[in-house]
Amino acid sequence: MTRVLVVDDEPQIVRALVINLKARKYDVEAATDGASALRLAAARHPDVVVLDLGLPDLDGVEVIKGLRGWTRVPIIVLSARHSSDEKVQALDAGADDYVTKPFGMDELLARLRAAVRRAEPNGGGEDDVIVETEGFTVDLAAKKVNRAGKDVRLTPTEWHLLEVLVRNTGRLVSQKQLLQEVWGPSYGTETNYLRVYMAQLRRKLETDPSHPQHFMTEPGMGYRFEK
Repeated sequence: MTRVLVVDDEPQIVRALVINLKARKYDVEAATDGASALRLAAARHPDVVVLDLGLPDLDGVEVIKGLRGWTRVPIIVLSARHSSDEKVQALDAGADDYVTKPFGMDELLARLRAAVRRAEPNGGGEDDVIVETEGFTVDLAAKKVNRAGKDVRLTPTEWHLLEVLVRNTGRLVSQKQLLQEVWGPSYGTETNYLRVYMAQLRRKLETDPSHPQHFMTEPGMGYRFEK
């Protein structure tokens, strides 16, 4: 049973989420502030976190950073904050998706399913592929990246973006294709997501992120991975 941690200080939203998630056979825990959320996450190890940014004690971005210090659990931000800067800040801190209030329950549940699916390890022989560059190694089967002898911690979304690019080595992958493969079929224009996550991959894997050798941008078209 998939465990969901709902973090929101609005009782009616928590109640609606708990009812809808339990009706679909999810195991649900709820927290109304950031400190409780971090304690519950550490104790229960949820499979996905649905997080409001406007909490009474901690800003939601701080909760994201606290979680990212030790876990790659998918985090879906649920917030009334609509500005692009605030969305990018949450994504840059490690969130995997961003849903603005008011929201449609069906859309939120679809995004939650997609986030859980991206985080699940895949089996099968076709994943037994290791891609090596001068600076790092990508193990598609184990879902690991190693740089200079150390594992690199990636969020589920960072990994999924890397995986799509690596499986298309040398080929241009359009912005729309990346958005739809990584975030889902309802996406296609949220190019700021790609900019944020490509910057994160470059920062973690490129020797010189400002002059990338592996994660190449084709302006206005998409991205390409080169060994």
